[in-house]
Amino acid sequence: MVNFSDFNFAGLKAIVRVDFNVPLNEKGEITDDTRIRGARPTLKKILNDGGSLILMSHMGKPKGKINPKLSLGQIANAVAASLDRPVKFAPDCAKATDAAAALKPGEVLLLENLRFYAEEEGKPIGIDKDDPAYGDAKKKMKESQAEFAQTLASYADVYVNDAFGTAHRRHASTAVIADYFDEGHKMLGLLMEKEVTAINNVMKNAQHPFTAIIGGSKVSSKLGVIKNLLDKVDNLIIGGGMGFTFIKAQGGSIGLSLHEDDLMPEALNILAAAKEKGVNLSLSVQTVAANEYSNDAKRKPVDIFHIPDGWEGMDAGEKSLENWKKIILSSKTILWNGPVGVFEFENFAHGTGEIAKYVAEATASGAYSLVGGGDSVAAINKFGLADQVSYVSTGGGAMLEAIEGKVLPGVAAILGNE
Repeated sequence: MVNFSDFNFAGLKAIVRVDFNVPLNEKGEITDDTRIRGARPTLKKILNDGGSLILMSHMGKPKGKINPKLSLGQIANAVAASLDRPVKFAPDCAKATDAAAALKPGEVLLLENLRFYAEEEGKPIGIDKDDPAYGDAKKKMKESQAEFAQTLASYADVYVNDAFGTAHRRHASTAVIADYFDEGHKMLGLLMEKEVTAINNVMKNAQHPFTAIIGGSKVSSKLGVIKNLLDKVDNLIIGGGMGFTFIKAQGGSIGLSLHEDDLMPEALNILAAAKEKGVNLSLSVQTVAANEYSNDAKRKPVDIFHIPDGWEGMDAGEKSLENWKKIILSSKTILWNGPVGVFEFENFAHGTGEIAKYVAEATASGAYSLVGGGDSVAAINKFGLADQVSYVSTGGGAMLEAIEGKVLPGVAAILGNE
């Protein structure tokens, strides 16, 4: 693998897959430029070496159709401001040969939204999977995707993937394009390198005790993650809405709390597997219950197994937090994905805030901590502790699939399946 930091881009054109899928308001103005700022070190390195930049990204889900509201032209000025230089714009990402060829060292070209072409995602549009013709349509689309990727590759001498948020997708710009560059001219960008290193630190090189904190609303969305972690962690804390499925499966009364009846057998299997593997699986023992799903609802702490009818668990109670604090502060490696309460409501954000503090405190004491997943990142930012943990992942879905043990196509296209 080529090391990005050691590569000299002087006189070369680099096509870089970035994740500029930034949120816009109704006026087309960026409301959070975190992703643009995150890519800056990679892009500045190429430019400072004397290379030229071709930037490609998606925005939203246009499903193969042109949608002006999802045009990357809206962010060209913001990218220019971040890079301290003008940014040219190619209004058609598949017809930018001349614009790319004209680029001089130090110049930047931003391509239009890749997903205006269905070939980027490589999925047949307008045909159901059950349709007999789907197989042929999929084959043709795969061929078209390869041609689309080859066109993008033809613009540059070097390919750099710095978009971890899309690394779990085998799209034209995230994986297929790598087939058209030799090993010496394709590499991960600085942001991607950090993401891969962070995941390896917890999944392959963890110091023990290793604790995973898995929260969020549904067991179904984290089932594969939990199963894979059981072979790696010493402690598994399960909180948030998904915990109530485990409680009900054991005969608890959970009132109106969120749960998945069809996942109760799986919950019992996980409890049994944890016991067999010697993993300390810690569920909530006390919840802050509410009489309605509202920030202004009545609140009271109750035993997790005895939530009154008409009430629902909304946040982790103090007794749960006391248990979890001891576990987290005694850990050497910590993975946190998912809140332990409805932290969007101020009156039910306390538990998640305390978890964030515990993780930060453990980090200050020498633990390695990785926080990832949209809600977890939002939480750690909300409580102002993002700079007090070891790493905050930018890719929710990609991070989850990596933790689940799946190969990420965007990474494998560069590194192989190592």
